[in-house]
Amino acid sequence: MDQTAPSEITRPPVQIMLITGMSGAGKTTALKTLEDMGWEMIDNFPIRLLERLLATPSGAGQEAGSDRIAIGFDTRTRGFNPASVIKSIKKLIDGDNYIVTTLFLDCTDHELERRYNETRRPHPLALDRPAISGIQEERELLAPLKRWADQIIDTSSLNANALSNHMRERFPNEVISGSVITISSFGFARGMPPVADLVFDMRFLNNPHWIEGLREQTGQDAPVGDYISQDPHFAEAYDRILDLLLMLLPRYVAQGKAYVHIAFGCTGGRHRSVYTAERIAKGLHEAGFSPSVAHRNLTSRPIDALEKNTG
Repeated sequence: MDQTAPSEITRPPVQIMLITGMSGAGKTTALKTLEDMGWEMIDNFPIRLLERLLATPSGAGQEAGSDRIAIGFDTRTRGFNPASVIKSIKKLIDGDNYIVTTLFLDCTDHELERRYNETRRPHPLALDRPAISGIQEERELLAPLKRWADQIIDTSSLNANALSNHMRERFPNEVISGSVITISSFGFARGMPPVADLVFDMRFLNNPHWIEGLREQTGQDAPVGDYISQDPHFAEAYDRILDLLLMLLPRYVAQGKAYVHIAFGCTGGRHRSVYTAERIAKGLHEAGFSPSVAHRNLTSRPIDALEKNTG
């Protein structure tokens, strides 16, 4: 009986989720959610010891080759230094043994101050000063990590339960063999998406909002799709965008990028962006990818004032 020699056994890369961000923004909730999803969770871990941690064998009950480790760290972690953290992470990314994602949890100063006042807990960087002083100091200290992070979640409007649900949706409970691709639609008039790797503005297309019978429908309805697809500029734009994505996505996978978010925007986020996102997702699926689709403003009420000046 032929047997594969141990040296020939190839293990899938270990998934590592590094979670940091503003104190009070929800790091504990995010870590506990991942732990409930089967990740090994470690909080307040000195990143300088990361290589030593990864050299330690998996714990009992964990399958070899399916390791998923969520590691939390922030300004309270001993020896915290953003430049050193980034250097350590880059060393891991350069190898083939790990898929590393850095998640930064952000929140507005006003909301963080409210949370600290509500819980009556002192901010870790302002034990004898107003909370806002520590919040501002920490924001400046963490700026390099926020700029470098793969994923950013703004928790300003999220309670613990909503953040937990958001984590489950954004990070599916499965081992990643390539990039997790999310296609989304949104309305510029209702704000840009907080995190997107690629953003396409579809406001150059004719706007169905101004057509009687289409205003109350969405880009998921056939009459709206027919109207948009008949725009003389749609077919060429669609082909070029799809070709660009088919060129970029394999390169993202090759570089170990775990998550790719592609966003399509129009004015209200109900017609042109929705239809284009659906069409692009279908095109990527036919090419062998498995994107998920999310429509941020699909159920928003159509408002003439939003559409009036921006088309």
